[in-house]
Amino acid sequence: MNTTKIENNKINALKNEICDDFYKSCKSKNNIKVGLEIERLPVYKKSYMAASYFGSNGMYRLLRQIAYNDEWRYIADLTFINGLKKDETTITLEPGGQIEYSIRPQKSLLDLKNEVDFLDSKIVSIADSLGISLLEYPITPLTSGLDIEIIPKRRYQTMAKYMKGERCFSMMRETAGIQVAMDYTDENDAMKKYKIAMMLSPFATAMFANSPIRCGKITGYKSTRALAWLKTDEQRCGFVSDKLFKHDEFFSFEDYVDAVMKVPVLFVQRDDKIIEFGGKFNFYEFLNNDCLGIEAKRTDYDLHSTLFFPEVRLKNIIEIRNQDTQFGDMKYAIPALYKGILYNTEMLNEVFELLKDITYDEYKKLRLDTPKYALNTKIGKKKVLDYAKIICEISFRGLKKLNQNEEYLLEPIIELVSDGLCPADILIKNWYKSNRSVKNLVESVVLK
Repeated sequence: MNTTKIENNKINALKNEICDDFYKSCKSKNNIKVGLEIERLPVYKKSYMAASYFGSNGMYRLLRQIAYNDEWRYIADLTFINGLKKDETTITLEPGGQIEYSIRPQKSLLDLKNEVDFLDSKIVSIADSLGISLLEYPITPLTSGLDIEIIPKRRYQTMAKYMKGERCFSMMRETAGIQVAMDYTDENDAMKKYKIAMMLSPFATAMFANSPIRCGKITGYKSTRALAWLKTDEQRCGFVSDKLFKHDEFFSFEDYVDAVMKVPVLFVQRDDKIIEFGGKFNFYEFLNNDCLGIEAKRTDYDLHSTLFFPEVRLKNIIEIRNQDTQFGDMKYAIPALYKGILYNTEMLNEVFELLKDITYDEYKKLRLDTPKYALNTKIGKKKVLDYAKIICEISFRGLKKLNQNEEYLLEPIIELVSDGLCPADILIKNWYKSNRSVKNLVESVVLK
């Protein structure tokens, strides 16, 4: 019997099944929407230290009170509540207790904004009653991740044991970001949007860099959150494939699945039990060898794919993951930037023409440099700032063409970029003006 043929059949069957699900996720042009995930940092009002999960004024209590007030359903791991669900919207806790809203997709950015604002109005008062402030800031301003316990969710605890990288502890426990979800209409549309979103990723990191202060000190980085991701786990973070930057080659659904399957497997779940693999083999090897006597299932791939953290992730949507959490209306500039570009063929092509001559090696360097220098990062004789101004202008025109009166949402970032600034520059200026006051920093980014 030819075992290689059996193994290949097994791999191809699973790949086909996954790709079929991508095809089934395609939307009609009249039904494309935008989704949004926003993370905030919970700190105690009196100490500015990160809020814990347990205790009479912990995040567990916050979730229970939200559910009691507004009839949300619990999401739990064993007996521990770690999230809430109502309709298509969820409120969940990240590994260090960060609170995340995952907003149901909307055709209108204004409807997304209204959903976020409504949730904020409900939750801020409950947090306030527990002595907790929610910060629209991307990294804990006073508490090191080494002093923050992982919440009682087995997935997170297992990730913390095996993910490599000197700043993984910081990424998991200290950081907060904003993610945007975009729809696609077919494979060509999906992969064109995916490619452009990936090409935009270091520019967006620079434009929205917003975390220069950590543990009560200036770090020397405009986005300390992005630095944490750089040093988390190179095997499962980054740009996915150099093929994305070879413009004469097509990067397909199958290419993406192939990239995911090459990543080491951390664990699988059977019934209610976590079985740890510890990254000793990748998903291909798991499929072929029934590692530890366990036969690979489709659900194992689904779990494994959520432990893959590129700058842009492909699911039933395109998930753009690389921006720092923002304060106030700046947070809505992020989905506006991507909608203005990705939902217009003309704007997609303009951005491609703008960025196509940047090489893969230059992109790798950009990813390393933008957390530190943001808009001042150099690309040959130019700076990221030069490109950022054009990117904003292209997106603004794209939003106007959509004719949904959303272009004003871009104005906060357009103003900053026009002045050659990112949000971190404002925070740094105020930090020194306030004589390095953590209190002043916290009060300037508290969700109200």
